[in-house]
Amino acid sequence: MSSAPERRVVVTGATGNVGTSVVRILSEDPQIDVVHCIARRTPRDAPPKTTWTAADIADEECDLAADFAGASAVVHLAWAFQPTHHPPQTWRTNVLGSLRVFEATARAGVPALVHASSVGAYSPGPKDHKVDESWPTHGWPDAAYCREKAYLERVLDGYEREHPDMRVVRMRPAFLFKEEAASEQRRIFGGPATPAPVGKLARPGLLPFLPDVPGLRFQVLHTEDAARAYRLAVLGDARGAFNLAAEPPVDMPFLARLLKARTVRMPAAAARAALGTGWRLRLVRASPHLFDAVLGLPLMDCGKAREELGWRPESTAAEAVGALLSGLRKASGAHTPPLSSTPKTA
Repeated sequence: MSSAPERRVVVTGATGNVGTSVVRILSEDPQIDVVHCIARRTPRDAPPKTTWTAADIADEECDLAADFAGASAVVHLAWAFQPTHHPPQTWRTNVLGSLRVFEATARAGVPALVHASSVGAYSPGPKDHKVDESWPTHGWPDAAYCREKAYLERVLDGYEREHPDMRVVRMRPAFLFKEEAASEQRRIFGGPATPAPVGKLARPGLLPFLPDVPGLRFQVLHTEDAARAYRLAVLGDARGAFNLAAEPPVDMPFLARLLKARTVRMPAAAARAALGTGWRLRLVRASPHLFDAVLGLPLMDCGKAREELGWRPESTAAEAVGALLSGLRKASGAHTPPLSSTPKTA
């Protein structure tokens, strides 16, 4: 009697916020034999059942199809948030690198591609009710992150037509938080203006007030809950797009309650001007263009993920934000280069 073929899953971007959780949850699943991980820099410690390739997905010399050969699914998570001051650099990794991943997945004959899209791919939408996956995905063109996520949605539209036998899944999660990713996210979005000691201000009762910006209402999700959705997509037969978010939506009064602070009304124009000044002076790394995008993001309905994936988040929005705040207070990290609390400079 012949044995069943090995189930091998490939994960790109395996060392980041989402990647570490996806790799762990896949490696712990008895239905999966090998998780092959691709990242620019490999970690000191790795979960069992994992193999590793150090590679830049945008490098033309990198033979991704060789790494993908024999895989039952490719989970594409690799993404660069910075530098926001040099969009061609993020375009190289995020768009050109993703195109290489898509092409290699088809060339290697992999039957399933699970792609990390985002709420950021959506066109501006409502804050008073939720939209499903049919809402337009044209992004916010002024923000590189949204522009790149939306562009890849269009690429995948054609890709699905060209490869009808391949199962393509597009995950569209809200903002993803976990304690171990707090130091990385402080570096990605804060920069020099938010050194590690500032994380102590995440302790309830220390901030005197938070700015309450009209329209600043968005969704979040614990990274571990997102990883569970990826696992369901890998092992199941679902295809198409899936919204992923926890309840309830987050606004500044919500955050103020968590931090035991009061809110002070601030016009969006004033908040944007302050952020824009900090960004231009390179004091903060979150761009004012991304702030504009967040103001316009729709709230997502996650009914399709519940019905077709059988997915429900285990953590509330308050718990997801709480994990981030706890990580900021502790300067938490993990044993991968992107998540390290004391990263080495390149």
